[in-house]
Order: sequence, then structure tokens, then C-alpha cells
Amino acid sequence: MDEVELIAKAINGDLDSFNCLVQDYQDILYNQAYRMMGEVDAASDATQEAFISAYRNLKSYRGGSFKAWLLRIVTNACYDELRRRKRRPVVPLEPIDDSGEEVESPEWIADPGDSPEDAMVRVQLGEAIQHCLDELPEEFRSVVVLVDVQGLDYAEAAGSTGKPVGTIKSRLARARLRMRDCLQGFGELLPSSFRQGDEG
Repeated sequence: MDEVELIAKAINGDLDSFNCLVQDYQDILYNQAYRMMGEVDAASDATQEAFISAYRNLKSYRGGSFKAWLLRIVTNACYDELRRRKRRPVVPLEPIDDSGEEVESPEWIADPGDSPEDAMVRVQLGEAIQHCLDELPEEFRSVVVLVDVQGLDYAEAAGSTGKPVGTIKSRLARARLRMRDCLQGFGELLPSSFRQGDEG
């Protein structure tokens, strides 16, 4: 069954069809939420909220890119949670080991072919990228994630955010400059071709 049929059946209340759509899009929505929230649990919660909201509002879907429609919902769910956090900040409680130190759960799975050094650089680079994403204003972060991480084109990103294409291009250019400047602080982690002042 193709996506158009699944959507039509889901709009008419077929939960199995909606579940097929969830399976098709859950990774994409989770990745969007994770890049915006920066935390596994918060991303999972935002993804779940987005699918619940999408199911409740299926009748408001007016055609076009279903992916962009879902990404807009998850982006809005992330914005809502980020606004709530600003109103009532929460300090996360990490498990503590016998020595009284916080235990960090592993969030990165290394490629078994990587050397330990390569795996460490990959983890550190991922953390640096996430740090720089977290430093961006929300409206810049969402555009970077939609275009550079999710691979949407400008029109799809515009549809997903409800902003004009020109705004998407402008925000993306400014966000990329900020990301570049932020990542320069982590220059030793970057491949030499990405470092300013290196000759390749």
C-alpha cells in the first residue's frame, strides 16, 4: 500500500494504517527532535507527542509532503518543550557510581572497525556538533536540522516551518556561519580539510 492510501485510511480512522506511517517516519522525527533537544529522553518524548498530535489532527492535513507536515509537528513539539524548560528549569539526576561520580550512559555506538582513537574522535566530534547546535537560537537550529541533517530542500523546510523560502535561506546561511565559528573552537577534532588556515 502506498503512502497516499495509508494516509487516506488513517484519516478515516484506520489505526493500522497510521501505525505503518509511524514506522516509516519514526526515525526521521526522532532525529529531528534529538538535534533540537540534545537529549535522548526529551527527543523520544517529543517524537511521541508529535505522533499523538498528528493522529489527532490528521483531518487538518491538506496534502503535499506528509514528511514536511510531520516534521513541522515535531518541531513545534520541541519548541513547546523548550519554552516550558525556560519557564521551569530542571536539573537532571544522573546515576552515581560507588565513588560518588555521575555515570554517563553511552549515547554513541562506535563502528566496530574503528580504532579506539577513531571512535573517541567520532564521539567528541559528535558532541562538538551537538554543542554548537545547542548554542544556536531555536529558529536557526530547526532550519539547520531540517536542511543539513534531514536533507529537506528549501521549499520543504519552508513548508515544515511555515516560513517563506527566503527566510529559510537567510536563517540557514546565518546558522551555518555560527556553526562554523563555533566548530573552529573544536578545530583539533575536525578533519584537516575543514580547518581554517590549513592547506588541505
